Amino acid sequence: MNDRTRLHGILYLATFVSAASCGGGDPDLPIQPSITVQTSGVSVRLQAVDVVDASVVWASGLGGTFVRTVDGGTIWTAGVVPGADSLQFRDVHAVDANTAYLLSAGTGGQSRIYKTVDAGHTWTLQFENREPQAFFDCMDFWDPVTGVAFSDAVDGQFIIMRTEDGEQWRRVPPDDMPAAQPGEGSFAASGTCLVTYGDSLGWIGTGAADSARVLRTADRGRTWTAHATPIIGGQAAGISAVAFKDAQSGVVAGGAIDRPDDWTDNVATSRDGGLTWQLGGRPTFTGAIYGMAYAGDGSSPALVAVGPKGASYSGDDGTSWLALDTLDYWGIGFASVAAGWLAGPEGRIVKVSLAREGSE
Repeated sequence: MNDRTRLHGILYLATFVSAASCGGGDPDLPIQPSITVQTSGVSVRLQAVDVVDASVVWASGLGGTFVRTVDGGTIWTAGVVPGADSLQFRDVHAVDANTAYLLSAGTGGQSRIYKTVDAGHTWTLQFENREPQAFFDCMDFWDPVTGVAFSDAVDGQFIIMRTEDGEQWRRVPPDDMPAAQPGEGSFAASGTCLVTYGDSLGWIGTGAADSARVLRTADRGRTWTAHATPIIGGQAAGISAVAFKDAQSGVVAGGAIDRPDDWTDNVATSRDGGLTWQLGGRPTFTGAIYGMAYAGDGSSPALVAVGPKGASYSGDDGTSWLALDTLDYWGIGFASVAAGWLAGPEGRIVKVSLAREGSE
């Protein structure tokens, strides 16, 4: 792919996105979203992105593939984890330029966790799933060594693995988890079905059951509670992405995976830390949302959602949405409102800026 920049229609910040979400400054200046295509060096589908800062970004995908940049995407370095070329790395967690974790998704032993501490030159297999029916979907961390990984339920019980040292993974006792609905799990689409926040909070979005729910922890994944949402449920529907901008305000999104041309109730918002949820607005593209992330910080960061039918962004926590792109995307991650990355099929990776015209 050749480098190019697609500049979308100028949209006035005062109407759609607050000054805080676009880096401050004069609220009368318009925002000018831009997408710059970068060259990943791979042709497989990239599914997950994790951003350390505006320079260091990791992404992962099919065929045991990972890619990494340390210069904001001017140059991407690609690799395949030895012995893992048949695996699908549906999630990546980046600690810094040298350290990252990869989660592969699949039944039984196809679900694994690898770690590198030397920029991907070597990898250590930390966890290989031994439960034949388990299927791991996503993971996240509170700090470089404390994290959790989530699997679809087996025999009515969720499977969550925890690490407190960045090396050993142990299962959360089923008694510390809510019972699962028949078939309940999540979707290993972009690695955003599980997110952590602050020192101890975390949320998981579920699906593939009658009710799409949010599992919530306040103690670094030791115990969890379940909370209903108005997101569409069903065998191939539910929540595939979670994003929180602070301890109280969050958004979950997903939809019907098997209905790519339909509009559904696929966004919900919370103002009480994920205990209760209300319907939000639909994005500008049909089908399911596969990934979602906040861009920037402050009281009103922009929210970006992606899926096979496109990309949208919101300045009001998912209540209303504007079009960003119409291409197929799965993975997403942001360092700031001016530096984010979207990834998708055929090695697609693009850099996104939602910065306001004239802002730095």
